[in-house]
Amino acid sequence: MSKRAVLEVIALGVEDAVAAQAGGADRLELVTDIAADGLTPSAGTVAGIRAAVDISLRVMLRPADGFAAGAAEDVDRLVRVAGELRAAGAEEFVLGFLDADGGVDLAAVERLAGELDGCRWTFHRAIDHCADRDALRKQLDGLPGLDTILTAGSPTGVDDGLPTLLAEAGRRRSGEPGYEQRILVGGGLRLDHVPTLRAAGIDAFHIGGAARPEGWERPVSVAAVAEWRGALDAG
Repeated sequence: MSKRAVLEVIALGVEDAVAAQAGGADRLELVTDIAADGLTPSAGTVAGIRAAVDISLRVMLRPADGFAAGAAEDVDRLVRVAGELRAAGAEEFVLGFLDADGGVDLAAVERLAGELDGCRWTFHRAIDHCADRDALRKQLDGLPGLDTILTAGSPTGVDDGLPTLLAEAGRRRSGEPGYEQRILVGGGLRLDHVPTLRAAGIDAFHIGGAARPEGWERPVSVAAVAEWRGALDAG
């Protein structure tokens, strides 16, 4: 029997968080403004969710739509926000920034990683929009706290990214530098993708819309999360 896979569910508020935990989620990604693909939630939201559930939370650090960190003062502001979120109970985070050429904005990422002071964090789907995935991974290698890469393998989703995901899973199994982080698959992920991904050794899955069969205007469905939990456990 393979080890239990991680199921991460996007939560916008307490109702989502409680439903996700009840359905069997292992972890939440906390965001606001899903129309902008998920921005940084307020410290109050984080504190409320932390009080309502006892599963792991990863909090988004993303000030605006897109993958640019902004000017130095924007990064300064995000560093201050990260401190406020930690004070509100956040212990794990999600972030990722690209420069104008599509490479990793290493200065911004290193600045935030330093502020997080060893907290575990995910580099999010900015990797799917970068100019060179391999170069980005190797530039990030060794940053404190980085333990996960959230990716669909392609900017258009898992359908197109599946070959990349399988190849990167193989490079992780071989211990190649830059590929040690856990692969968390999300972005157009469907249940029918799961057997192939599990067979490749991928053991972490991220869902947002799939946890909300009635759309983003409705909260997370306990039944939908439980269906995913069952599918992952069967794998």
